[in-house]
Amino acid sequence: QVQLVESGGGSVQSGLSLRVSCVASGNGLSSYCVAWFRQAPGKEREGVALIGSDGRTLYAPSVKGRFTISRANALNALYLQMNKLSPEDTAMYYCAADQLYCGLGPSYEYWGQGTQVTVSS
Repeated sequence: QVQLVESGGGSVQSGLSLRVSCVASGNGLSSYCVAWFRQAPGKEREGVALIGSDGRTLYAPSVKGRFTISRANALNALYLQMNKLSPEDTAMYYCAADQLYCGLGPSYEYWGQGTQVTVSS
């Protein structure tokens, strides 16, 4: 069992940066693929970035070059550094973890409750 808790969301102006964090309790994250998703009102949940247990990363085209995913296994933590934010990035951001699945689809077993990111123009 893994419990995930996100933090670090907030309101920022367009063009600025924000880092969201996710901390896991229960089992350690080192053997899990972990990912960030986001969901804006009225839209489907979208995979943003993932990092595998081997450190492999994958980004959605909409954030590639602006967002960076990283993990700190010793801290059971996952991070998403978001730069050059735009109003289109406004959404609830969720972290997710799974020991078998590692992709940008919403097939992860464990999910956090989300942290809101709002970007104003």
